[in-house]
Amino acid sequence: MTNSPIKPSSKLGTVLRVTSGNFMEMFDFFLFGFYATYISKAFFPAGDEFASLMLTFMTFGAGFLMRPLGAIFLGAYVDRVGRRQGLIVTLALMALGTILIACVPSYATIGYLAPFLVLVGRLLQGFSAGVELGGVSVYLAEMATPGRKGFYVSWQSASQQVAIIVAAALGYALNKFLSRDEISDWGWRIPFFIGCMIVPVLFVIRRSLQETEEFMQRKHRPDAREIFQSMIKNWGLVICGMLLVSMTTVSFYLITVYTPTFGKSVLKLTTTDSLIVTLCIGISNFFWLPVMGNLSDKIGRKPLLLTFTVLTILTAYPVMVWLTNDPSFQKMLIAELWLSFLYASYNGAMVVALTEVMPVEVRTAGFSLAYSLATAIFGGFTPAIATWLIEVTHDKAAPGMWMSFAAACGLTATLILYRKAANRGVKAV
Repeated sequence: MTNSPIKPSSKLGTVLRVTSGNFMEMFDFFLFGFYATYISKAFFPAGDEFASLMLTFMTFGAGFLMRPLGAIFLGAYVDRVGRRQGLIVTLALMALGTILIACVPSYATIGYLAPFLVLVGRLLQGFSAGVELGGVSVYLAEMATPGRKGFYVSWQSASQQVAIIVAAALGYALNKFLSRDEISDWGWRIPFFIGCMIVPVLFVIRRSLQETEEFMQRKHRPDAREIFQSMIKNWGLVICGMLLVSMTTVSFYLITVYTPTFGKSVLKLTTTDSLIVTLCIGISNFFWLPVMGNLSDKIGRKPLLLTFTVLTILTAYPVMVWLTNDPSFQKMLIAELWLSFLYASYNGAMVVALTEVMPVEVRTAGFSLAYSLATAIFGGFTPAIATWLIEVTHDKAAPGMWMSFAAACGLTATLILYRKAANRGVKAV
């Protein structure tokens, strides 16, 4: 039965089933960033490349403004009815947004209705994603074997890297078999249609999930009003959680979604070079995330959080300066792999730490709200902020400053959260 607790023998299969839906959620988000230059021409023809690209990235970022709402309302729903049912609902909403973006005619065909419908699709995706990451992370944390929580939860982020790898591989194939004009005209839509075809399979897979034993053993399941009151009561914890996530979300979108545009439009490298680098980033992230999640189980979350925020503050901008002074495929690959190592090492400890600091009765809503606020304020607009910083400073390495700033926020949050835990007499990991 799908509402029976998870058996230890089925944990590997459960991890694959729950993260398969997370893969789909992130796959759609990445596609929008990967094909931003083509989407800008199809839906946002402003007559100026910078303005057109900024409109596209602002639309991309608008989806993140819906995440806090999704976190509050869908998060409350998940904390009340269960992890399994909530994950099915989020997948259905994401599918609607993806289908809309894939099928909308261009601006040349239907005028202003085109960008409006694309915006609606992004808002639907953002609303569902507001609780998807939290729902998956909490599910994995609650089903983990003792002493392995960091390792299990790291697969939430690792599944996103599979989405990067698949999206980048599709982009590479398109550039091999289609001309630039064909990709610009209609070819960029192919990955979105592929995503639409995957959805029914993932829906069937996710329906087979079982509820977590920890959730089923809870005698009281708070209603929406109680959850909202708890969020207000713990607002300081949510804000600190948001700052903790800022390092993750900024660095993640900088090295994944923004990389193809940065390589092509700023460094003037080929699209193929940028996609290969993005593919390698996905592989690097996929390797380091579970490794560092497992390490956090052994030495604790705090040492990793402190070490890699400081390293990011000290190295992110200098590495970008080194890259932009004399751009090449090899230098871009080295620079991005270093940033990937910083991101994955921090995130491997951060996600599980965030599940541990949230009150258990509102764990999904609290986690999701903190994560969603970080993506709405920091990460989601990272491609737009990076583009704007380069334009106003005339410094191609300026995105490194943004990543260092986010790392400083993460460092501050780490110090505050663990000090508060010590003051409360809570043994922090």
